Amino acid sequence: MREAESSVIERRLAARLAELRMARALSLDDLAALTGISRASLSRIERAELSPTATQLNRLCAAHGWTLSRLMAAAEGEAPALVRREDQPAWTDPATGFRRRAASPPGPGLRVELVEGELPEGAEIAYDRAPVAGMEQHVLLQSGSLEFTEAGLVFPLRPGDCVRVRLRGPTRFRSLGPGPARYVIAICAP
Repeated sequence: MREAESSVIERRLAARLAELRMARALSLDDLAALTGISRASLSRIERAELSPTATQLNRLCAAHGWTLSRLMAAAEGEAPALVRREDQPAWTDPATGFRRRAASPPGPGLRVELVEGELPEGAEIAYDRAPVAGMEQHVLLQSGSLEFTEAGLVFPLRPGDCVRVRLRGPTRFRSLGPGPARYVIAICAP
């Protein structure tokens, strides 16, 4: 994705996060208490001065009851029936190098989302809660080696393996190598 496009998406994402907080009449202090993210960081994220990490976005989504895909789609606008690769919203976690592409972003009347992830070798992303409790998730590993943990259960994945869960607790993705772990996640809200 070109840098200018990325900057536009980050500004839209920041604006959407601020709108969600205000729609719920939450102060920055209230949201900080809900997410464990400092008030100062939240303020900088909402002003697009700080790019949030995957963990921070997950905590914000959980606080608002949204999936990350839904938040990204809201930042992008409505998705057409055919979503060309070059038009799919993508984001890179500044802390881990994790790359996320919404291959099939959420849309009106549709329940399933497809997300492609690429996690560099040795990198790990941990989420302390499900963005939406009971959300169904299918993780299909395409290449590399991935350890997926959900609510304390560890699933080592090799290419072609798929794990299916309903998210109820913390999750973790860890790329074991060699090379990055590339995977597709099918997400379905309860």
